[in-house]
Amino acid sequence: MDPGFHPFDDAEFHARFASARALLGSQGFAACVVMAPENLYYFGGYESWVSANSPQALVVPLSGGEPVLLLRDVDLPLALESTWVSDIRTYNLVRERFAIRLREILEDCGVRSGRIAIEAGSSAVTATLWRDMEAEMAHLDFIDATRLLGDRRLLKSAAEMRCLERAGSYAATGLAALVEGPVAGLTEIGLAARIESALRRAGSDYWAIPTELAGGIRSAGGHATPRERVIEPGELVHAEFAGVCARYHAVAIQTIACGEPGAAARELYAIALASLRAGIAAATPGAEVSAVEEASLVPLRAQGLEHAAMMRFGYGVGIAYPPVWLETLQIAKGFDYRLEPGMVFVLHSCLELPEERLGVIQGGTWAMTESGLRPIAGAGDSDLVVL
Repeated sequence: MDPGFHPFDDAEFHARFASARALLGSQGFAACVVMAPENLYYFGGYESWVSANSPQALVVPLSGGEPVLLLRDVDLPLALESTWVSDIRTYNLVRERFAIRLREILEDCGVRSGRIAIEAGSSAVTATLWRDMEAEMAHLDFIDATRLLGDRRLLKSAAEMRCLERAGSYAATGLAALVEGPVAGLTEIGLAARIESALRRAGSDYWAIPTELAGGIRSAGGHATPRERVIEPGELVHAEFAGVCARYHAVAIQTIACGEPGAAARELYAIALASLRAGIAAATPGAEVSAVEEASLVPLRAQGLEHAAMMRFGYGVGIAYPPVWLETLQIAKGFDYRLEPGMVFVLHSCLELPEERLGVIQGGTWAMTESGLRPIAGAGDSDLVVL
């Protein structure tokens, strides 16, 4: 592998791979077919977004033997410059069926029966592909291992933390661009361009989710993409975007006012900030994620606004490719995770009042340490900025 394209040495990749292999083997799987691009990168070092339109897989026989990387022939140079895996095989997207090549590789690895771990929850595993694989390999039992594999990425190494810190520095340039000059009079697309240009000039890689940015009557939309709408004086505008280093994402979030806002907007921001602060205070080493979200809801109940908190309070981040940057960690009620040192996650307060056409999103990215939270990116716990 060319070390110039990775911040990690082969030893780190080998350790990740060996750990996952031991875990899957202990659970009775015959093999693992890794298809999500973030896991191909994490375990195999292969860096490519092409899973969005061309299946690719890291085939891991769990009884022993070397892994095999299967990918589209046109992408072979991308693998040669990045992966530590030596057995690389290709297929032609038009003339060959991926499912047949995968079956042949599994047979070469001695896998002709048993349970096969695969990330059924990944966008890289489409329903059409799944049906084709099941038809071609009816003798195998494909089992969803999305969480099993994804959870292996939750605790970051020192090298991964350095990537996230650098990604956070890129995100900081985006936040600075958000508030560096007049906003009222710009279109939402124009303001997004200012942020995205700053990210790229700082050195950021591309991000897995489009920049979220909306203001005024659109501010109640939590996942809005910018439009050719002129931002008016006094409006709230919220933005959510990521700085990216070596595919590691640090997410920045901030709501600003483009001139003095109305009383309702100021009040909603103050309530959202109280919710964010309560959740942050509860996010301590060992805390149950359900308890963290519950703490964030207490200030909202006091104001009769729990119904306005429509998003989870937080989620894990790290390696990501389109279409999402979320990891398996969910900081919300109904999940059984506990926060541990080494985890990196987004915490945010998102209040949406569609009938009033008003919304606020505030938060950012934090790392959990032995002594508590350390901010990585985002405006976080801060008073409303009025430009």
